[in-house]
Amino acid sequence: MATSIPRAATPSLIERRSIDYIPEAERHGSLVSQFTLWFGANLQVTAVVTGALAVVLGGDVFWSLIGLLVGQMIGGTVMALHGAQGPQLGLPQMISSRVQFGVYGAIIPLTLVCVMYVGFSAGGTVLAGQAIGQLLHVENTMAIVIFAGLIALLTALGYRTIHAMGRMSSIVGVLAFLYLFASLLHGHDIGVLLNNRHFTLGSFLLAVSLSASWQIAYGPYVADYSRYLPRATSALKTFWAVGLGSVIGAQVSMVFGVFAAALAGNRFAGHEVSFIVGLGASGMLAAVLYFTIALGKLTITTLNAYGSVMSVATIMTGFGGQRSISSRTRLVFIFLMVGASTGLALAGHHAFLKEFTAFLLFLLAFFTPWSAINLVDYYFVTRERYDVPALFDPHGRYGRWNMTGIAVYAFGVLIQMPFIATSFYTGGLVEALGGVDISWIVGLAAPALLYYFAARAKRADIPEQMILPHELGGVDGVRQ
Repeated sequence: MATSIPRAATPSLIERRSIDYIPEAERHGSLVSQFTLWFGANLQVTAVVTGALAVVLGGDVFWSLIGLLVGQMIGGTVMALHGAQGPQLGLPQMISSRVQFGVYGAIIPLTLVCVMYVGFSAGGTVLAGQAIGQLLHVENTMAIVIFAGLIALLTALGYRTIHAMGRMSSIVGVLAFLYLFASLLHGHDIGVLLNNRHFTLGSFLLAVSLSASWQIAYGPYVADYSRYLPRATSALKTFWAVGLGSVIGAQVSMVFGVFAAALAGNRFAGHEVSFIVGLGASGMLAAVLYFTIALGKLTITTLNAYGSVMSVATIMTGFGGQRSISSRTRLVFIFLMVGASTGLALAGHHAFLKEFTAFLLFLLAFFTPWSAINLVDYYFVTRERYDVPALFDPHGRYGRWNMTGIAVYAFGVLIQMPFIATSFYTGGLVEALGGVDISWIVGLAAPALLYYFAARAKRADIPEQMILPHELGGVDGVRQ
């Protein structure tokens, strides 16, 4: 017989949880909020810039659109599979890496995740600073500092505020993009744009890689924002709510970027914000567009900052076996990570587009193997049978170091190196492949297969069923 677990009447606006397990009594939210969060988070200027790169770097309109959509579906599937873990585990995403890497070993991918958060936040802060600077008529430096203060405040408020931002960004973003598409395409024949076709395999795969990397990079924190959903929430429905929100939002933004780059040419690259707002002419309408750009960046950069706090807390608590952090410590981590990204933004905002492209593509080499290992373990090896209390115990079931997971991860990173083609680094086999970057495909497939067979040989560490922390009205183990 099912045991009824009381729920909190009204969840607090200021989040009190951190990396600890979310009891059933505190679960709340709906699948609609999952869709709006990821839809709104992707209706933003950095996604526009990413889509534009497919054309700026040599692709045509038609095949760039197709390539971006293919990449969205592949990367979005990976991303949404991570998101579906949230309601079942009730934990931030990267905590689950302790199953595959050990309590200490998980620090390896966690450290790289923190680098990702800082890098993406810095890039977003640059673009938001341009919008806020124009909106408030202040220098970009001051605008970046103002934006950083807002990010710190929203991150401190936490989960519920972030989902509220997602709902607001969805509504504002839809209205803004309807207007922007109408303004951009006014007087232009879409058919002529779509007839701009000169297929090359390299340009097509670049478009696929741009959107796939965009989606896969969400993997390390997507479950952070679904972990409060009731545990009875359907994993399949969570997958679709998260995945469709992210894929549709990103594709809308990237399609706009493709058309903008094709029509504007040099007037777009390097002047993204001013070009977009220029579509709205001047006055109040231009101010609204600057506000929309800033709001979109505020949502996604808050996601990055919040995820960074979860990751830093996971690193720091791994050594002491702690299950949570204090509110004061959480604030310190927020200021640390927001400060790091703000410092990078202030130092590098004059050369954003080039550096961001290289960073985005090279980043795949470190996150596709982690995604492959985590998903194969959760869905095919352990089959969701995690011992949640043991995730916080270096002496427990998962130990300090899991050399199988660490070795497969290292293999997954290294095997991609010959196939990477970015301005940051180019592998030795790229020229032989005609300049085509297939590293992310290798980085998903090879570690997934290797880990599947290696981990199945060590199934003694897998419990017979999922073990959850004791909570009011339940028992240790799966609730009866």
